[in-house]
Amino acid sequence: MNPSSAKAGDKVTVRAPDADCNPRYGQNASIQVTVTDATSVAVINTTAPMNDAGGFIYSFEVPAQMAAGEAAVTAIPFNIDWCDDTGKNNRADGAAATLQRASCVTPMKPLSITR
Repeated sequence: MNPSSAKAGDKVTVRAPDADCNPRYGQNASIQVTVTDATSVAVINTTAPMNDAGGFIYSFEVPAQMAAGEAAVTAIPFNIDWCDDTGKNNRADGAAATLQRASCVTPMKPLSITR
């Protein structure tokens, strides 16, 4: 994520490289990006395109109403069973994913919001 500190109106870019393990998310895959401010208010909760290998780039402008302090930025594959504890890629065979996310920690990056 760049930058790691921003103020209202600044542009922040969240990105991830392609995975090395060939996750095969599909051609219409999306990433869900949530930005929660220091008061635990979700000021951004959206989806953006993600490629088949999990790579993505999403940029946003820091909202004016965002509270100063340490915010949290999370990005997880949208509507995909990405952590079922079986070690098997349940998307690879084209079957609908019926399992729910279990015991995985949501990846989070801190974003310091200043005035």
